[in-house]
Amino acid sequence: MDLFFHTSIDTKDSLLSFSDEESRHLSKVLRKQPGDVVAVTDGKGTEVRVEIQNISPRKSSGLITETILHPSPKHKTHIAIAPTKNIVRLEWFLEKATEIGIHRITPILCKHSERKMIKNERLNKIIQAALKQSQQFHLPKLDELRTLESFIEEQNGGYIAHCNPGTKQELADLKSIENSTCILIGPEGDFSVDEVTFAEKNNFKPVSLGKQRLRTETAAIVACHTLALIHRNL
Repeated sequence: MDLFFHTSIDTKDSLLSFSDEESRHLSKVLRKQPGDVVAVTDGKGTEVRVEIQNISPRKSSGLITETILHPSPKHKTHIAIAPTKNIVRLEWFLEKATEIGIHRITPILCKHSERKMIKNERLNKIIQAALKQSQQFHLPKLDELRTLESFIEEQNGGYIAHCNPGTKQELADLKSIENSTCILIGPEGDFSVDEVTFAEKNNFKPVSLGKQRLRTETAAIVACHTLALIHRNL
């Protein structure tokens, strides 16, 4: 069943009005007709089934016929990533991580960061589209861009993936892991030695994602997928 997004679903209401963007998609792309039923989520675990009553490219609405509440995932993955110089690569990561299943993304500014500005509005639209495509009901949270140091100071620890020398545990070999797991992924030039030291002093454990040297967005996807597999086996 086609899944649509609505920022705020009031389950007490019997009618639901679609946004302009979703109305255009219903009418022009999918060519839905009155009587067709679609699913709608607010990204907070609520899903409603809606029977379309009125449809047009500018305004569509329907009758809520069923409400389903999806529980939050038991295990949550939080990736803090330095935005890539080529924004398309960051967008690709957000799309794929949403499909895999991620709870939160925090863009971080590091010493070697080449991109120091992002547009969250566009990135959130990419996340919403990926949520709908993958038929999920909990929208990942995208934070505002912030410095690595300020982010680390507010966390209770986690993991840091880097290419600097030193003893590291393979992320894939972790036998137990917290219900909410945070992992740091650095920029194209990697974390600096001082940044790694600061993270380790604040309870971030160094981990390896394999022997290959990975691009930023690839490393983030590997970390996201590895954690998803670990969570699945717990």
